Amino acid sequence: MFEKVLLIVGAGPGISLTAAKKFGEKGFKVALISRSNQSLQEYVNELKNHGITAQGFPGDASSEESLKAAIKQVLTTFGNVDVLLYNAAAGQPGVPTTLSTNQLIEDFKVSVAGALTSVKEVLPLMESGAIILTGGGLALEPYAGYASLAIGKAGIRNLAYSLHQELQPKSIYVGTLTIKGFVQEGTYFSPENIAQAFYEMYEKQDQVEVVYEEK
Repeated sequence: MFEKVLLIVGAGPGISLTAAKKFGEKGFKVALISRSNQSLQEYVNELKNHGITAQGFPGDASSEESLKAAIKQVLTTFGNVDVLLYNAAAGQPGVPTTLSTNQLIEDFKVSVAGALTSVKEVLPLMESGAIILTGGGLALEPYAGYASLAIGKAGIRNLAYSLHQELQPKSIYVGTLTIKGFVQEGTYFSPENIAQAFYEMYEKQDQVEVVYEEK
């Protein structure tokens, strides 16, 4: 059976790892990018315990050079990427007037610029693939106390729509899951539920934006 490859940029113990399990259970091989070698190894071991082929690649989403190098290693190892899940975000707490310009720019690099870098790196070897960007309710309803993160989520939402317009004619699906709530076990916003939403987006590929909210 031909195995597809899922790349998660911004791997972590919550929705990233749960999404990796969800796709892995469906036959995907999994590549993970995160800054921490130790954490990557823990995630890889857990996935392997579930019978999922996985490998970690250290990379910093705030650094174009570091991220490009990590993705090149992914492509060298797996040959291609069928699904890119960008789940990296950063946001220094604080109202707008307390943020420094440098901090805002550094957060934006992680939340938005890193996503664009990731997309551009995987595209040359992606055929009829899917790109899913993790969004947030702050893009729709900004909160002053998290101004930097809200700006990042607005940016990733805008980027998703722009990429969709550009790449749909090339049979590349681009979508964003706008999560209007706090991720927490045992709730509607559990990592398991959100991972399922990611997978349904991949399967259906019929909406640029899926707003994930409790009815």
